[in-house]
Amino acid sequence: MEFKHIPIMLSECIEGLNIKSDGVYVDGTIGGGGHSIEIAKRLSTSGTLIGIDKDKEAINTCRTRLEGQKCKVILVQDDFRNLNKILQGLKIDKIDGILLDLGVSSYQIDNSERGFSYSKDTKLDMRMNTSQSLDAKQIVNTYSEEHLAKILFEYGEESFARRIAKNIVASRIKKPITTTGELKEIVEKSVPSYLLHKGGSVAKKTFQALRIETNGELDALSEVLLTIIDHLNTGGRICIITFHSLEDRIVKDFFKLESTNCICDKSFPVCVCHHVARLKLINKKVIVPSKKEIKENKRSSSSKLRIAERI
Repeated sequence: MEFKHIPIMLSECIEGLNIKSDGVYVDGTIGGGGHSIEIAKRLSTSGTLIGIDKDKEAINTCRTRLEGQKCKVILVQDDFRNLNKILQGLKIDKIDGILLDLGVSSYQIDNSERGFSYSKDTKLDMRMNTSQSLDAKQIVNTYSEEHLAKILFEYGEESFARRIAKNIVASRIKKPITTTGELKEIVEKSVPSYLLHKGGSVAKKTFQALRIETNGELDALSEVLLTIIDHLNTGGRICIITFHSLEDRIVKDFFKLESTNCICDKSFPVCVCHHVARLKLINKKVIVPSKKEIKENKRSSSSKLRIAERI
């Protein structure tokens, strides 16, 4: 299966990165290389593109797709949360921009063998890095009912988290839950019947929550944000595309904190925190895809882009 993924808000991301031809840029979620190809086109022989992805298939695909670019191209199979270690290994201290296109790629969703989608009955997996041991099947069959309910509520914002978790545990006592179809059926039996006819699958939130837990997505995002600023040159840009409120809230709150000089309680007569802003917001209002883009690529509909600059 070909690694296809339509780059979301491509022109907005490229403009937001404010690319210098001799700069060093990181695509922390290279996927099918859509964003990276356009970044590379704008770099000279003095420029460097570092592409990171947990998915070995994404790295192999981009190795071919980025052949012939003028700039230096470095591809690394790793989690972007390890940015500091990756840059140290490459003996690179400062970068001029980074793009993170969060979430799961279209290729991973559409490839039934990867077990991300509830639209096909296949093995439960959801690993972005297929070499890691933890997968969704293990989570569903070994986590306690309380732990499952917590994940579904916090990561999926699922109103029926407790009922779904209870039914998962009851079902796995009879036999292990091994396929996406089995899990989807359990979710459908756990929610009020009227929701089944409202449009869209009621399993969406459960699958999202399990995917986030399987891949440690929110922890990875929080970790890399702390790392990025230290490696950004003055004027360097951070562009982050999020797909659900949990991700967006982390990015929004971090950008707000790091673009504020004093974070003391307003009642304090003088500043005692000595906090100094390290970022400048490029877009104070979140950027969303155009109606045209959403029409052409429905998977872009929930995406949001936030951009900040190192000062």
